[in-house]
Amino acid sequence: MKKFFTNTIVLLILAVIVGICLGLIANDGMMETVVVIKQISGQIIFFLVPLIILGFVTPSIASLKGNVSKLLIFSFVIAYLSSIGAAFFSVFVSYKTIPLLNIETVSEVTRALPVLRFVLEIPPIMSVMTALILSIFIGLGVIWVNSQLIADLLMQFQKIVLQLVKRVLLPLLPFFVAANFCILTYEGSLSKLKVFLPVIFIVIVCHFIWLLILYVAAGLYAGKNSWQVLRYYAPAYFTAVGTMSSAATLGVALECIQKSPILDKKISDFTIPLFANIHLCGSVLTEVFFVCVVSQILYGTLPDFSTLSLFIFLLGIFAIGAPGVPGGTVLASLGLITSVLGFNEIGTALLITIFALQDSFGTACNITGDGALTLMVNTFAKQTERKSST
Repeated sequence: MKKFFTNTIVLLILAVIVGICLGLIANDGMMETVVVIKQISGQIIFFLVPLIILGFVTPSIASLKGNVSKLLIFSFVIAYLSSIGAAFFSVFVSYKTIPLLNIETVSEVTRALPVLRFVLEIPPIMSVMTALILSIFIGLGVIWVNSQLIADLLMQFQKIVLQLVKRVLLPLLPFFVAANFCILTYEGSLSKLKVFLPVIFIVIVCHFIWLLILYVAAGLYAGKNSWQVLRYYAPAYFTAVGTMSSAATLGVALECIQKSPILDKKISDFTIPLFANIHLCGSVLTEVFFVCVVSQILYGTLPDFSTLSLFIFLLGIFAIGAPGVPGGTVLASLGLITSVLGFNEIGTALLITIFALQDSFGTACNITGDGALTLMVNTFAKQTERKSST
C-alpha cells in the first residue's frame, strides 16, 4: 500500500509536468496524437466506471444485511446537508470578498484542437446513475431473498473489478492526466488562470476550510481522530485534480480509504462509490461562488440572498443526480441557472468557462470530503448494530 501511495503521487505529478511541457512545444501533428490518447484512455476509464459501481456497491449492500435501508437514508441526508452547507458557506464568503475584487471579463481566445481522424467509441454498458440505482436494488434484493449464492457471486465479481482497476484503470490514469494538461496548455486555457487567479484562489481556500469543517465534525461525531482517514487521501486528491472527475478517481479513492485503520472495509466499499456520485460539496461550493462572480461581471451586483437560498436548496438535489464527469454539477443545473437566477446565454457560457478552469479542484474537494462522510456512516452503522442487538 505504501508503494502504491508513493507511486501514484509521483506518476500524477510527472504526468502534469509532462503534459504542460508538451503543450508548450506541441504542433498540430503532435496534438493529433495527444487528442487520440485522451479520447481512447478516457473512453476506457469511463467504460469501467459503471462496472466499479456495480462491483463495489452491490456486494457491499448485500453484506450489510438489515441495516442497509437506514444507512442509505443516512448517507443521502448527510451528503445533501454537506452540499448545501458548503453552498451557504460560499454565499457568506462571496458577499464578503467579491465586492472587494476588481473582476473583469476576459477574451475567449484559444487555439483550436485538430480534428480527430480516429475515434474509438467505447460507450459504457449503462449510465452512472443507472449503475448506482441498479446496484442499490440488486443489493436490497439479495438481502430480501437472503440469497447467499448471489452474495458469494457478487463478492467474486468485486474481486474481478478490483483487478480491472489495478491492471487497467490505474495504469491509464497518468496518460489521461498528461493528455488533459497538454490540451489545456496548447489551447491557452491555463494562461487564463492568471485573470481569475484571485477568484480561484479564494475558492480553493474555501475548499480546504470546508474539508476541515467536515473532518472535524466527523471526528466529533465518531469520537475518533479523523486524521486517520484524511492522511491517506493525497493520491485521490491529486488524481481528481488531474482527471477532473469523481468517477474516474473512484478506483484510487477506494485504494486510499481502505488504508484507514478506523474504518470498516464493508462500509467504505459501499459509501465511496455512492458518495462519488451524490456528494459534490466542492463543486456546489464553487458553482455558487462563481454564480455570484458572473452576476457581478454581467449585472454589477450580487444575487439577493432569498434567490440564492432557493437556488441552493434545489441545487443540492440536482447535485445528487449530477453525473460523475467533468462539469457534471454545473451542466446538471443549467435549468436552475437560467430559471431561478435568470442568467442569459452569455452568463451561462461565462459560468461554464470559469467553472471549467478550476473544475479539478472542486472534484478533489468532493472526493476528499467523501472520507469524512464515510467515517460518519461507519459510526452510524456501529451505533445501529448495537441498538438492534440489544
